[in-house]
Amino acid sequence: MRKLLSLTLLALASTSAFAGGYRVSLQGQKQLAMGHTGVAVVNSAEVMFFNPAGISFLEDKFNASIGGNLLFAETKFQNETYNWQSSTENMGTPFNIYASYKINKWLSAGIAVYTPYGSEVEWEKDWQGSHLVNRIDLKAIYIQPTVSFKVNDAFAIGGGPIYVIGSVEFNKNLNRSLSDESGNRSDVSLDANGINAWGYAAGFMLNPCKEMRLGVNYRSEIIMEARGGMATFHEVPAFAQETFSNTTFNADLPLPAELTAGLSLNLTDKWMIAFDYNRTMWSAYKSLDIDFDNKVPTSVNPRNYQNTNTYRVGTQYIATDKFTFRAGWYKDESPIESGYFAPETPRNDSMGYTGGLTYQINKNLGVDASFLYLHFDEIDASYDHYQETTLVNGQPVTSTIPFGGTYKSTVFSPGVGVTYSF
Repeated sequence: MRKLLSLTLLALASTSAFAGGYRVSLQGQKQLAMGHTGVAVVNSAEVMFFNPAGISFLEDKFNASIGGNLLFAETKFQNETYNWQSSTENMGTPFNIYASYKINKWLSAGIAVYTPYGSEVEWEKDWQGSHLVNRIDLKAIYIQPTVSFKVNDAFAIGGGPIYVIGSVEFNKNLNRSLSDESGNRSDVSLDANGINAWGYAAGFMLNPCKEMRLGVNYRSEIIMEARGGMATFHEVPAFAQETFSNTTFNADLPLPAELTAGLSLNLTDKWMIAFDYNRTMWSAYKSLDIDFDNKVPTSVNPRNYQNTNTYRVGTQYIATDKFTFRAGWYKDESPIESGYFAPETPRNDSMGYTGGLTYQINKNLGVDASFLYLHFDEIDASYDHYQETTLVNGQPVTSTIPFGGTYKSTVFSPGVGVTYSF
């Protein structure tokens, strides 16, 4: 069983996000505008994320794309039985940088920097679900040196190692009622910076005819191992301070593997459509555990994520020498099973609607814009694995206490970037 960020005393959780699990699908303005398709699309250095083999088929010797998004996420929670209401509004700033260079006819190289995982959720302090999470901020930056070998005009392979730099901050109350002598609720903050790990990406691209491309890409699982992170306890009553003293902790967090296959079709010289299928191996996320270096017991919080599918379709139309328009749609399945819906990842199945355009300033320089609207159906869900220990007739008794209600989430993200080539 994977050991992950968690606290048990009674339970600590982590993560959240804007696609399935804590995945953030915003890795390029052109491709996002086309439903985030791209494993068989070659139109800029953005292809390095979607399929590193694709840089062999870029026309220019040098290609660069830089872009970023503003990500606005809102979740509303309500439990009519207990008249509980709360909401969280958060903003993220994912970015991407790609540059490739054609060394000779058969060898191309490049560098990609992007942020495919991360999330920030901040509920009102001491809200009804504060024993599960008050705040979570997870960051992961991927750095991917890339090479691609053009076997012939129809086939290329590519890939490279991935170095990940990450950090996590997490805060929750110690349980549903513990407070200090002044009535302030007791909580704990976890802070781990400078986490790093290695993985890899590999893919191939095949052009069976002039009008069609096929592509397959695999990005490996990466385990973020937090070692020696700081655990800081606040507002702990005197009788519990010996147990809940500041200390360090160890924890692991998986960034799951992803397999993508797809194709693109040039219906005319100006009109292209693309289809991608993603399989994300979320089953790597079994549990969220935290090992403390003092008397605080190790926490084990089951997650039991399941593998998911994402279906994408996009289109691009070159209207003039100056303007290219794009649109897309995708369906993204949630990895969270019934009974495991925790408020640090309040996301269920979603539909993504995208669009955007490129304005070509001159032959070498263009400005790209995109937008994403992510729609989640309202869902009644709960987390049924939180355990709390209380004294009954002087004896400790551990009970499993569910927390749930109705969640409604929306996400909107505008983005802008520039593309330069020569």
